[in-house]
Amino acid sequence: MIDIKLLEHLETYLTPSRKEKFSKVLSQRTKHFTVATEDVYQLHNTSAVIRSCDVFGIQEVNIIEERNTKRIDREIAMGAQKWVDLNRYHTVKNCIDDLKQKGYQIVATTPHVNNCELHHFDVTKKACFFFGRETEGLSEDVLNNADCFLKIPMVGFTESLNISVSAAIILQYVTTKLRQTDIDWHLSQNEINCKRLDWCKKTIKSYDEIVERFYQPE
Repeated sequence: MIDIKLLEHLETYLTPSRKEKFSKVLSQRTKHFTVATEDVYQLHNTSAVIRSCDVFGIQEVNIIEERNTKRIDREIAMGAQKWVDLNRYHTVKNCIDDLKQKGYQIVATTPHVNNCELHHFDVTKKACFFFGRETEGLSEDVLNNADCFLKIPMVGFTESLNISVSAAIILQYVTTKLRQTDIDWHLSQNEINCKRLDWCKKTIKSYDEIVERFYQPE
């Protein structure tokens, strides 16, 4: 459990505008949707997906690194990795098992004979949107475990989009539709408090010293 008194003390070290920004952003955060990237080779693609998640209020990103293990490109993510939680997995199976245990349906973003077009997608169900490798797409492991196949309608000669572009389009649509529903998609109060503390830790330079002084007996 979060020590609320410590949290409130730490927040006195934030500027009023920063504290207000944290509150405003957290009020729009959700774990109703999440995203998974599978062995994305180009570093800037994963980083751009993380940035889109931050922009559209997605709190968690799942990164599968079965083949490709790379650091997040800080410049392209524009600091988004500080505000979005990254869950890393070494296998597709571990990622899918964890997500299903959390109640997410597995949504493969790929053209398929039984696909659902974006504007028909049911946003009331918890969902994780999977994005695959740049050239190969999603693996058979993901496709065989998918609960839904989602595609973006296209009318031009080009039949595919860069994964970061696809992620931005899908997330913008589903989060907009989600906020028009009556379901409770917000973070819980405990989740909000945890992120307030986490963001204080990532923002306040003398965090450890302040915490140590707070707990020193008078």
